[in-house]
Amino acid sequence: MSSHGGHGDKTPEPSSLAGNLPDIPQHDPTKGEPEANKLFRMVMKLEASDLHLKVGQPPMMRLRGDIRRADMPPMTQELMERLLLPLLTPRQRKILDEEGGVDYCHVVGKDECRFRVSLFRQRGKLSLVSRRVNNYIPSFKDLGLPDTIEKLCKFSEGLVVLAGVTGSGKSTTIAAMLDYINDSEPLHILTVEDPIEFTFTDRKSYINQREIGIDVRDWHKALKDAVRQDPDVILVGELRDVETFEAAVHAAETGHLVFGTIHASSAPTTINRILDLFPPEKHGAIRKALANNLKAIVAQKLVKGLKKSRVPTNEIMIVNPTIKKLIEQGQDLKLADAIKLFYEEGMVDFTENLKRLVDNGHIDKATALEWAPDPEKLKMAFKGIKVTGGGIL
Repeated sequence: MSSHGGHGDKTPEPSSLAGNLPDIPQHDPTKGEPEANKLFRMVMKLEASDLHLKVGQPPMMRLRGDIRRADMPPMTQELMERLLLPLLTPRQRKILDEEGGVDYCHVVGKDECRFRVSLFRQRGKLSLVSRRVNNYIPSFKDLGLPDTIEKLCKFSEGLVVLAGVTGSGKSTTIAAMLDYINDSEPLHILTVEDPIEFTFTDRKSYINQREIGIDVRDWHKALKDAVRQDPDVILVGELRDVETFEAAVHAAETGHLVFGTIHASSAPTTINRILDLFPPEKHGAIRKALANNLKAIVAQKLVKGLKKSRVPTNEIMIVNPTIKKLIEQGQDLKLADAIKLFYEEGMVDFTENLKRLVDNGHIDKATALEWAPDPEKLKMAFKGIKVTGGGIL
């Protein structure tokens, strides 16, 4: 990824992809594959993370974090339509035509590889951005996640939120958490997704996965159904609006362990991000609901690694009595300092986690400093100077 995962202002100009790649052939029905799979298979072969298609540019891929152009002719609107429109169901085509964009999952071969796809119009032409999703569900160790993540899977009820920007690996981390539960306990796990990304194999637990638009009409119907389906664990996908958040909290209040994701940059700022979904007059009630039902927030970013192309860095805030009190009283500015007081309870902030990643040889110091919320504090941490939280209580 570029210095900020393709979401900051430091993304390099796409460079050319080394090696000649063949032209896209016309669809051969005897092979039984969509013509577009030529491009998806190219991504698989090169182990790229993303495929980008835009009229006027050759196909582009994200390799080790950087966007690179394939050595191929530019895409035309006619070619884009020929490649991509046949992949859509009638419902998806209707959404694209009416709303200007559609998200779906594309499977290559007999579940050889899955891609999370966003197909949309820009300046009147088709564009595609697609993320390759690993077929296997990685373990916490594979991902390099902090040990505390395992502890967060053992709550019997409550809400656990994964925060981060698009492409920060939230879905993969949640999949690893659900699969850990699947391996450990005889429970019923229910997921509501749009689209389904990882497919689970029943082990100790059994898992039902519902995809919006295919298995169930909409989020409202799926989440209303969920509490009647005797689940122990529920994945509600993205906490995108009032309805989804209220359904997640209701499920948590009624004795379920609920996982959800949200777009936020850190654990403390997630509280405000949730409040932003609601009018100001409801903030007091929402704070109370969070204080009573929220168990933990895990914020995540992906950074360039030394042993692997990308490594997650995490901030973990567990709702203990101190954190609960700060959330309820609206003292969000003190949350970052509070996390520092409870490292021994498994909490960690980005500064400490980046230091540990450097100490363990997963990333270099330059990368850590680039991603640190406060580089000066991280420099002090490298020198062994501890910056502790103060004035919390």
